[in-house]
Amino acid sequence: MLKTLESAVPVACWSCSVAHNDFTLFCPHCSKIQPPPGGDYFAVFGLEPRLNLDLPALEKEFHRLSRKLHPDRFARSGEHERQWSLADTALLNDAYRTLKDPLRRTEYLLKLRGAEIGEEAAADGNSRKDPSRAPADLLEEVFELNMQLDELREAHAAGEESAALESSLAAAKQKFEALLAEVDRDLRQQWQAWDAGDETAREAAQKAMMALLDRRRYLSNLVRDVTGTLGA
Repeated sequence: MLKTLESAVPVACWSCSVAHNDFTLFCPHCSKIQPPPGGDYFAVFGLEPRLNLDLPALEKEFHRLSRKLHPDRFARSGEHERQWSLADTALLNDAYRTLKDPLRRTEYLLKLRGAEIGEEAAADGNSRKDPSRAPADLLEEVFELNMQLDELREAHAAGEESAALESSLAAAKQKFEALLAEVDRDLRQQWQAWDAGDETAREAAQKAMMALLDRRRYLSNLVRDVTGTLGA
């Protein structure tokens, strides 16, 4: 079950002993730095898990917390506070990098909910070669694309030019980029459904987002392969 700010566990501040939630970087009572908190990246910024975020506000809070956590501020503090400033800063940086990026934020939230995201599809440079991964509506095009990519690579290896193949592949790249834009629009619609919905609606949105992310990874690999071959 996704942990939220409302479900935070109260812990005692090491300095003043006043209880606060375990997501907090600083004690709200005495303002002393705390050990790296539990919870998730959203909680680091005092946010409930959502997909639509106020990015300027997120950036502003990031810079505010970064200044408070800067190691120079703890140069004369105890060893544990100096170490916490480094650990909390690393956590803050990781959280900010993840939440400011729409796709990383989406994948992160889905993982928090227990979803298994197919990182191996994105990491596998030959994923386009596996027909089982291709979206059903793109099977024929992907088959043709693979043949054209292999032909162009053979031509390049032989020191030959093929204007017709390059033109065809450039057109295919343009189409796949347009399909990527469609996926991103559909993802934004699912963000709205997730943020505004009850648990049933969120489960449906989660399923849709996982399918869209799989499609996006596959399309991204196709665009990368075409770009790399055309530039070879």
